[in-house]
Amino acid sequence: MNETLKVLKERRSCRKFQQKQIKKEELDAILEAGIYAPTGAGKQSPIIVVIQDKETIEKISKLNAAIAGTTLDPFYGAPTLLVVLADKKVITYVEDGSLVMGNMLNAAHAVGLGSCFIYRAKEEFETEEGKALLMAWGIQENYVGIGNCILGYAADGGIAPAMSRKNDYIIRV
Repeated sequence: MNETLKVLKERRSCRKFQQKQIKKEELDAILEAGIYAPTGAGKQSPIIVVIQDKETIEKISKLNAAIAGTTLDPFYGAPTLLVVLADKKVITYVEDGSLVMGNMLNAAHAVGLGSCFIYRAKEEFETEEGKALLMAWGIQENYVGIGNCILGYAADGGIAPAMSRKNDYIIRV
């Protein structure tokens, strides 16, 4: 099977990570895959915020958990967090940011890392604390959270096997 198709078929979400930080070359490969994702009319509306500082990850994790109504860590202790935001002035911003997320998730698997798409980024950065983070990072207020991509080396049992696919996934007409 073609290696790209193999990666697309085998990638799964990781929810248990080793505490070892990922290598710079792995991170750079994932970021490069993200910035080469297709975007509507080539507008390149998304931006990617790279966070490897444990305190900042914990702060955003707590924001996310509060939105979800829990105190559990929605980032599962991952040592790297990539936040994808996109410029809401561009009509395809949600799709653009989602394609960036997809490319990065697949690239993470291709370089041997565990990853997971964690939702509620939109809500995180609508809070006063989230807006303050964006301001501190120099990000304009027209940027909206699309998703959180957590990355790290999978711990034992961190990746579940693939679920079977539903029978009516494809409709041929």
